[in-house]
Amino acid sequence: MNARPFRTHAMSHCRRILIPIPLHDFDPTEVALSWRILRDAGHHIEFATVDGTRGHADPLMLSGEGLDPWGWLPGLRKLRLFGLMLRADHHGRQAYAALEQDPAFLQPRRFEDLNAAQYDALLLPGGHAKGMRPYLEDQVLQAVVADFFDSGKPVAAVCHGVLLAARSISPRTQRSVLYGRKTTALTWKLERSAWDLTRFLARFWDPGYYRTYGESKGEPAGYWSVEQEVKRALASPEDFIDVPAGTPDYFRKTGGLVRDRAGDDRAAWVVQDGNYLSARWPGDVHTFARRYAAMLAA
Repeated sequence: MNARPFRTHAMSHCRRILIPIPLHDFDPTEVALSWRILRDAGHHIEFATVDGTRGHADPLMLSGEGLDPWGWLPGLRKLRLFGLMLRADHHGRQAYAALEQDPAFLQPRRFEDLNAAQYDALLLPGGHAKGMRPYLEDQVLQAVVADFFDSGKPVAAVCHGVLLAARSISPRTQRSVLYGRKTTALTWKLERSAWDLTRFLARFWDPGYYRTYGESKGEPAGYWSVEQEVKRALASPEDFIDVPAGTPDYFRKTGGLVRDRAGDDRAAWVVQDGNYLSARWPGDVHTFARRYAAMLAA
């Protein structure tokens, strides 16, 4: 990429950062753009997967193929309309192409070999397709996440990465590591809008694609959304911080149609609580990663 690297104060602020990922279906922007911005800030980044083999991003988010009403037809799959809008933008795709050349990404560590004491910071990315489930449900990884929080080391989480944090139980408190903290995450409004678009129009033959977990009969709509499950882990539902009405650029921030850019954070929403930083979706990632780099440089 030709963009000028974002640098922190000095290379002496280099931190060793762990980014655990699933084997399949992670969001390319949340992983790769975070990696690029933190790398360009002078940090050393390592990856981990459940078995030590490299992970793969959600292919639909890279190509956009299969996100249109005709996407199930082999001869028309490459004809994209909604797919071009819903896939990762060129910043995310370019960052992912570069990430696939990174030796640390190609040779990750195993979850069971991780030790929070070996790292300075943790970043938890997300994604929405079903391949995210093993990552979100891995108890070994949850224990590692809890160790990072209990140690007081900086942790950043975006989208479904916040759900992983919410499911991680502190051995000290026997509560979620997010209990007593303020956080944001993928909101039900954003999750539902993407779900409605695909199940009623774009990818109608696969109506659950945008829902990692769906409700069973009798459960209220959104009960297993990221927002609602995260809220159940908090000390109070009010600790889930969405964009308040009246915030400048409110519709830009909440509409799900505009993403932030390097040098333009008007569409972004991130929440910091001490050494913990959270964001909602790929549209926040430029700001999210730059803010995390600034935290690590402080």
